[in-house]
Amino acid sequence: MNIAKSALLCCLLVSAGLTLPAAATSGQSESITVTEGTAMAASVSPDGQTIVMDLQGSLWTLPVSGGEATRITGEYQDARQPVWMPDNQTIVFFSFKDGGYDLWSVDRSGENMTALTWGPYDDREPAVSFDGKFVAFASDRKNSFNSYDIYKLELASGVITQLTDDKYENRMPVWKSSGDALTYTTMREGRHLLVTIDAKGNETIEQEAEHALTPMLWDRGELVYAAASGDNQTVMKRGSRVIASGEEVFEFKASLSASGEVTYVAGGKIKTLAADGAASDIPFTANLTVFKPEYAKAERDFTSDKPRPVLGIMRPSLSPDGKYVAFIAVGDLYLMKIGEKPINLTQDHYMEADPAWSPDGKSLVYSSDRGGDKMQLWVHDIATNKSEQLTELDTQPLGPAWSPDGSKIAYLSVDKMWGEASLGMYDLDAKSAFQMSQTLKQPGKPSWSADSSRIMVALPDQFSASFREGTNQAYIFPVNGEKPYWSAPVENLSVDTRGGGGPVWSPDGTKMAGIYGGELNVWPVDDKGEPLGPPRSYTSEIAHNPTWSGDSATILYQSDDKLKMVNLFTGNIETIPFDMTYVLAKPASKKVIQVSYVFDGETDTLQKDRDIFISGNTITDIVPRNSKSTSGYEIIDGTGKYAMPGLIESHVHPQKDFGQGAHRGWLAYGITTLRDPGNQPYHGVEDREASEAGVRVGPRVYTTGHLMEWQRVYYKMGVAIAGPAHLEKELQRAKALKYDLLKSYVRLPDAQQKRVTDFAHDEMGVGVTTHEIYPAAKSGVDRLEHLGATSRRGYSPKQIGGRAYDDALQLMNKVVTPTMFGSLNMLIAQHPELKKDKRLSLYPLWTQKGVENPMVFPASYLASLKEQAKTLKTLYDRGATITAGTDLVLAMNLHGELGFYVNEAGFTPYEALKSATSVPADVLGLNAGRIKAGSLADIILLDADPLADVYNASKVNTVITNGRVYTQEQLLDMTYHGE
Repeated sequence: MNIAKSALLCCLLVSAGLTLPAAATSGQSESITVTEGTAMAASVSPDGQTIVMDLQGSLWTLPVSGGEATRITGEYQDARQPVWMPDNQTIVFFSFKDGGYDLWSVDRSGENMTALTWGPYDDREPAVSFDGKFVAFASDRKNSFNSYDIYKLELASGVITQLTDDKYENRMPVWKSSGDALTYTTMREGRHLLVTIDAKGNETIEQEAEHALTPMLWDRGELVYAAASGDNQTVMKRGSRVIASGEEVFEFKASLSASGEVTYVAGGKIKTLAADGAASDIPFTANLTVFKPEYAKAERDFTSDKPRPVLGIMRPSLSPDGKYVAFIAVGDLYLMKIGEKPINLTQDHYMEADPAWSPDGKSLVYSSDRGGDKMQLWVHDIATNKSEQLTELDTQPLGPAWSPDGSKIAYLSVDKMWGEASLGMYDLDAKSAFQMSQTLKQPGKPSWSADSSRIMVALPDQFSASFREGTNQAYIFPVNGEKPYWSAPVENLSVDTRGGGGPVWSPDGTKMAGIYGGELNVWPVDDKGEPLGPPRSYTSEIAHNPTWSGDSATILYQSDDKLKMVNLFTGNIETIPFDMTYVLAKPASKKVIQVSYVFDGETDTLQKDRDIFISGNTITDIVPRNSKSTSGYEIIDGTGKYAMPGLIESHVHPQKDFGQGAHRGWLAYGITTLRDPGNQPYHGVEDREASEAGVRVGPRVYTTGHLMEWQRVYYKMGVAIAGPAHLEKELQRAKALKYDLLKSYVRLPDAQQKRVTDFAHDEMGVGVTTHEIYPAAKSGVDRLEHLGATSRRGYSPKQIGGRAYDDALQLMNKVVTPTMFGSLNMLIAQHPELKKDKRLSLYPLWTQKGVENPMVFPASYLASLKEQAKTLKTLYDRGATITAGTDLVLAMNLHGELGFYVNEAGFTPYEALKSATSVPADVLGLNAGRIKAGSLADIILLDADPLADVYNASKVNTVITNGRVYTQEQLLDMTYHGE
């Protein structure tokens, strides 16, 4: 844990064949008793009689001798790091109750909850002065720099005074014994420091180290602090002496008694260190409530030939004359004259994305890999109905936007994971591309000023370096190379999402359009893009992806599953008729696989010499070799091969910049189903429909929309939900687009997480997943993503240094997708031949380079992986449902994950393989993951026995997905589509 530097449900999913549940969620509540706390802080009252602790987001009190803890705050407040006032009655802490971290106080009885600070900023880590007049704290309030600084609040007057003002991340203040100075942790030029600042602003460096340092208290003129090491251990030190070690010391404030005893938390337990150095535990018990939901689950239909409505309409773009709409759907580029049927312009199996009009309305620019390689820019001539490739870049250009003067095309040159990209420009006259910026953090689609002199993208305006979240704002690049600048019509108000929320400059340059609070807003701007007035809403319904008509009078936008246009002068909203369907693709042929060995996904032994009969997309029979007539069947020779169920990747976010290559890559590595727990709303649905329709060569897709955030956001696929009304709009869109799951993300408050969960269960019949464990477990959240991963607190309530304690272990007894980051590096170290794997050719160059030269992880992280392996095995042995997933698009990662389960966590190959076959299939409600009669025909043929060595599951020879057969050669040939 490094506080100073910190940066689904049983997903039974929905699709077109959805059956909605009729009954409300029911289930079983139970109480669990815990005896340890993960990432828990504790504070002793000044009279030495009572301890307050922040176990799993609530404040609890107990006698200083230990015993049963009493909860004094609610379970939906995320209350953290409590400290006592000198009166022995009042406790100060910080809480996420209002959707941001503020300072609060409460009586020891739990009464008189009072907000001490409020506003759009996060206030954390309070420290009460010895006289009780002041509370020092860390805050990301914006001043000279976007960083955390130390402040103090005068309780009597409410006046807040800033004490530090620099570019560094200043955190975790404690008062010096004299009461006239504060010590805090910071990091400067790569070194961790403990700095004391006095009343005059003078600074003294108390300690300096290579690894994290956290002040805990001052005692008799000596600083007691937590010091991390490079081997994933944190000890407590007094000056230069280690005074507590052997267990992970939690990096929170400690308490000092009159007799010199230090009370702190280590190894999940409250501990006391006597003046003579003897340590003892203060035992406690606390009762937490967990709820296991029972609800009617929506089911995907993989058999019906009935036409299904197209929902995944991606990046619809209004023509300059306002008469046509270009869009991507079911894997192709379409053009629709308003009021008429859409026309398929590409009719191929390639990936297409992000169409945009030329200013004269005669051409469309879009991204595609139809050249047989990676995503590049193409221009389609409307009159001739022909496309021509523009670029041949090492990066992947997406989000093209034509300049108003028609001479240039701006685009996002994607060169890293998650859509990180530089701003690029293509000069149509010179037929050349050039880079306009360094790599940006997942920028939104470019938009031009009317005079073609400026390009705007949406970027996250971070509050600090401690936490990655910020608000989405317009960032404007002058084409002449002058310094770029921010433009925000309302400070701290975020555009909903960079993935379709705008802002978009009007063609006449006088306005911008963007999505705030789920609604379409327009505001006036000057010729530089600076706001001249506030945003004003033009819709009361949810809106997405606004595009302008050429006369700047009309905006096309998406609302749930509809296309709409609004006239800015009359306010009239028109629904555009749209009637487009697709049919589930199933092979008409019958096949029989004659294979030497079968691992059926259920039993831990191999069957020998079997014939597997397939009709359409379903396994109909499995019999001994040649015991049944194969007349009329296509024979697939699997002599010497090992058949097993197609793998299921339970956590991955498909990205359009990877093109169809990523989808072919999943198949090439044996993955026939993937679960996507976060995407841009219509993008994920388009993936699902293109796969179901058989247009895109790739796995079956279970998907969702935005990562649900609250007012701040990081990922382009995230949404900064403005408030409860906006949340309801997002939920209705989820229902309209038939998401297969919902994801509550890092900054969604606990109360709103419960609302999401109730809606998903009761209105959609799908599950919810999260990074959180409590009160998620009380709210009935179905699944947990990652053993580690991001937390809004800057430390994880699930684990510290990979170690989970009693509370976390009990709360994680559910469906868990561990995502062991770093496992691929271990696999490559064991099998360096993977660096030359032919399947890597399906991926962008920057991905290939990441395999050729893997990241070198610090020793502390590698040590934490060892601890995570122990946690994983403990969870499995206690009955948690483990589903293998990676969070990474490169499909090779899943084999690293499975290898980690076996080589590091102690799973058998059989147990690991089940986590990627029958177990996730059951969780998804998918009739696959097993080789048996009646199951979907998702089968892979391997060159070696996966039960003998789990690595052999990567040695894929042939893939059968939904009854279609692909060899490795066919998958590596981007031009090949198949039956």
